[in-house]
Amino acid sequence: MHLSSQEARRIVVTSQKLSGFSKKGKSSALSLIEHLGYVQIDTLAVVMRAHHHTLWSRLPDYKTAFLDQLLKEKKIFEYWHHAASYLPMRHYRYSLPRKALYVQGKAHWFQQDKKVKQFVLDRIKAEGPLQSKDFEQPHKKSAAWYEWKPTKRALEQLFMEGKLMVAERNNFQKIYDLTERVLPVDIDSTIPSLDEYSEYLILHTIAANGIATATEIGYLQGYAKASITKNIKRLLQEGVIKAVRVNQANDLIYYGLSGQCESILNMCSRQKNDQLQILSPFDNIVIQRKRLQRLFDFNYTVECYLPASKRQYGYFCLPILYGDVFVARIDAKADRAHKIFYIHRFHPERALKATDAFKEAFAEKLNAFMIFNGCNTINACKEIRDYL
Repeated sequence: MHLSSQEARRIVVTSQKLSGFSKKGKSSALSLIEHLGYVQIDTLAVVMRAHHHTLWSRLPDYKTAFLDQLLKEKKIFEYWHHAASYLPMRHYRYSLPRKALYVQGKAHWFQQDKKVKQFVLDRIKAEGPLQSKDFEQPHKKSAAWYEWKPTKRALEQLFMEGKLMVAERNNFQKIYDLTERVLPVDIDSTIPSLDEYSEYLILHTIAANGIATATEIGYLQGYAKASITKNIKRLLQEGVIKAVRVNQANDLIYYGLSGQCESILNMCSRQKNDQLQILSPFDNIVIQRKRLQRLFDFNYTVECYLPASKRQYGYFCLPILYGDVFVARIDAKADRAHKIFYIHRFHPERALKATDAFKEAFAEKLNAFMIFNGCNTINACKEIRDYL
């Protein structure tokens, strides 16, 4: 199957639920997480944190309480995707291969201390759910041989091994408990074979993204790379997926679910996508930067991790998607104490034309985003005025 660049973009944007999602409520937030496969958790709060921002971009009535409620209800859980993420509980068993690697000795950023790990595990087993701050001072029934940093490391290692889970959060701080006390009783906890795991990655990555290359499917999944390649060949032979090329001159092979690309393009031919989205730097559609560059011709970097002298666009630039084209980025910050939403810099792409339709959509979305960030006033740079 051959696609033009525009057709490919339309398929990706639609599959990512960014072309208009009419459903509402907490159950729809869960449906989105199950479809997307994950929502990245991030601690940066320059604007609304990434996990909330990503869902708000797709769900008009999204409330920040939804995620906490879904976590308490055991409909989602926290674990590692390519980064810390909320994952659908019904996909729990597919987190087990990574956990097995940590049980077998893989360390999460730092060396393990088995003695401290056992101490932490014993306390949670005896006392119930605990936060990292509960280990800051020596426990009255224990010797004062441990320190705060080693116990924090132990908590994270036990979490990565799957022996602990995040039961809930309090003011964004994790509350850990034993996995057997967090998991729903009816959850499937059998570890999938490597072939099962690879098929899951292939089918869910394609469903969420419309089309994907083998490299994109195996993003940060090095131990499954060979199995992914093998199972792509099998699924092609079975007709479950099909090979897709974007632009005639491009030899890069993408894969799509059989029938899905055609169905989306048929829908797009009948329904124009004029949605404008102000996206998180950690949104699912932008997280793989090379893919973003290839499919959307949009070169994007989160510059908050760079020294100020090396920033081109600003500390925390947010990509702006209009229809199926990335048209601009804004360097923004929410001053919640004073309820002011600052737009420090505005950078239009060459493709952006300040039409009346764009101005109306942009102004409406900026106002909604301001409110979502707990502000009531926008303080914008002068460069943006011609586009509002």
